[in-house]
Amino acid sequence: MDMSFSPADLAFRDEVRRFLADELPQRLRDGMNGTPSVFVEPEIGLEWQRILHARGWLATSWPVEAGGTGWSPVQRYIFEKECALADAPALSVLGLKLVGPVIARYGTPAQKARFLERILTGDDLWCQGYSEPGAGSDLANLKTRAVRQGDRYIINGSKIWTTHAHYADWMFCLARTDPDVKPQAGISFLLVPMKQKGITIRPIIGMAGDHEVNQVFLDDAEALVADRIGEEGQGWTIAKFLLENERGGSCAAPKLLADLQKLARLAASQPMAGSTLADDDAHGRRLARLRLEAEALETTELRILSDLAQGRSPGPQTSLVKLVASSLRQAVDELAVDSFGLDGLQLATERPLYGNESPEPIGSKPAQLAMPTYLNSRAWTIFGGSNEVQKNIIAKTVLGL
Repeated sequence: MDMSFSPADLAFRDEVRRFLADELPQRLRDGMNGTPSVFVEPEIGLEWQRILHARGWLATSWPVEAGGTGWSPVQRYIFEKECALADAPALSVLGLKLVGPVIARYGTPAQKARFLERILTGDDLWCQGYSEPGAGSDLANLKTRAVRQGDRYIINGSKIWTTHAHYADWMFCLARTDPDVKPQAGISFLLVPMKQKGITIRPIIGMAGDHEVNQVFLDDAEALVADRIGEEGQGWTIAKFLLENERGGSCAAPKLLADLQKLARLAASQPMAGSTLADDDAHGRRLARLRLEAEALETTELRILSDLAQGRSPGPQTSLVKLVASSLRQAVDELAVDSFGLDGLQLATERPLYGNESPEPIGSKPAQLAMPTYLNSRAWTIFGGSNEVQKNIIAKTVLGL
């Protein structure tokens, strides 16, 4: 496999760099640098999303006929890497990388016309109704019921860890439409409007003080049959397609490497016993080890991109990437806390941590972000399928155990 970029890829990289230098406002960079959680606030993310949409650089994983960029997998990787290096705000994956590709692949022409453009413009915000109390990683055990009555489904149950449900206009929801068949066969994929009397949202505040996730209660909530994606009972197949996108549809190494580069720069100015942290051998070894592991992850991601470029499915490799990336993310954030000494233990629970009304940091803004980022990243080894689930997938599909 040729791991080097072609002249065309390098020209594309330079084009992306010029675009970011010219079109990415400093306030959005500052907002991203002041965000300790996985998901940025919509006021930051949506502004950047609309800038990208105006350029035609938004739906990088969508088919061209649905509004996608038509980029090669390598171009997508270059774009994500340059955005990470430039501190561009993270885009919400819920609409753009999860339900958008699902609608593009499985939706009817009417559904594509109704939903896809509004995802791109940010006029519709989405949340994911998968996990339930008692059915997190074991999605086949979900209990939420959807009973068809005429042209609609009546839905009862609850969903938990529902990211940005408090902002969402729509939920893409797995619900059991047939309780009399094997668990996987009785699930359907429904699009549920969130602004209705049958839906109650209860916030869940994380250890760091972030309000990202919620529990959603559905009490005789309604979804139109016309808003079901695919056939009744096809939800499990669609869910697997979506989860493969969630676990492997984006690249984690660029952001990890960008954060390690920042930590290396900060170490040169962080005082330590008459010298700086950059002169501490133990810190240097940790930093170097993590960088080598992140570069190895980057190589794996590039191999997956090579497979995609040749029309092959990434398959179980996405579980390997998810497993390694999650553990690395936590290790990088732990190193950040340790790098700032006592200043790294501060925990401001106000949000947001950017803008004129953000609390005054102790020591520095990066030190203020270290602990809430560390606490928020505890979820990395759980969401999108826990580490234990990924290990089981690898054991069965790769190792044949």
